[in-house]
Amino acid sequence: MPRLTEVIAALEALWPSERAEQWDAVGTVCGDPEAEVTRVLFAVDPVQEIVDEAVGLGADLLITHHPLYLRGTTTVAASHFKGRVVHTLIKNDIALHVAHTNADTADPGVSDALAGALDLRVTGPLVPDPADPAGRRGLGRICELDHPLTLAEFASRAAARLPATAQGIRIAGDPGRTVRTVAVSGGSGDSLFDRVRAAGVDAFLTADLRHHPASEATQQTALGLVDAAHWATEWPWCEQAAAQLDEISDRHGWGLRTHVSRTVTDPWTAHAASAPDTGAPASAPDTTVPPTAGGAGAPPGGSEPAAPADS
Repeated sequence: MPRLTEVIAALEALWPSERAEQWDAVGTVCGDPEAEVTRVLFAVDPVQEIVDEAVGLGADLLITHHPLYLRGTTTVAASHFKGRVVHTLIKNDIALHVAHTNADTADPGVSDALAGALDLRVTGPLVPDPADPAGRRGLGRICELDHPLTLAEFASRAAARLPATAQGIRIAGDPGRTVRTVAVSGGSGDSLFDRVRAAGVDAFLTADLRHHPASEATQQTALGLVDAAHWATEWPWCEQAAAQLDEISDRHGWGLRTHVSRTVTDPWTAHAASAPDTGAPASAPDTTVPPTAGGAGAPPGGSEPAAPADS
């Protein structure tokens, strides 16, 4: 079986730490470089539920998209929830490795996995990496649908294909607008509106859209917005990343066993739909589109401070 240092070298080849944003905190958080690795768990968030799952699974390595410590710390005392995570990992000989913005811009990256979950054909990055001569790396992706849909139909596809969350899927813009081209960005994407408008796409699917950027975007153009839960837009990357490590393991004859956590760690746990016929302002529309939650293919079960293009 490979040592942790060998597996980390393979992960660094997939998602080099130097390609992470300067504010980011990626790489190996804890783990003995000489320890053997037989079982690996992939997840979005390094929270206690995921660490407990790794313990129960007998994993030697946990790979998450979100960092455990995005800012510096002076303590890992178990009296704090992040300290408990560290203590649990070390006591059970489990290493933790993070691939965040370096996985966002990779080829394939987080937005490729998101596009794949929605059956979209990727035509290129939304924000190309100038260091990539092939023009394939970068933040977000520009995509084409297999056939035209209305904005409402595309949102329904997202609700059916992405993991179920309390938020479901929100849309802004004309629900009947025809959508042929889409920009997608896993995670928080409302810092990318200028790029999305420049791309000339019909719709933009991302997460964490705020009131003012979304309002201004819909006022400036007929762009349709599809807002999903942050966790749900990034979870498909876990399956993609596990498949990448499987291929590396097969090539080296390592025999690693990879697993993808299906525990929902989106922080929102419930959703109460508005009742437009009780106490609504006089100018409110007579009807609303019922909120939708994820469905087919969603994992059963059941982060970070604002930063530029944080995914």
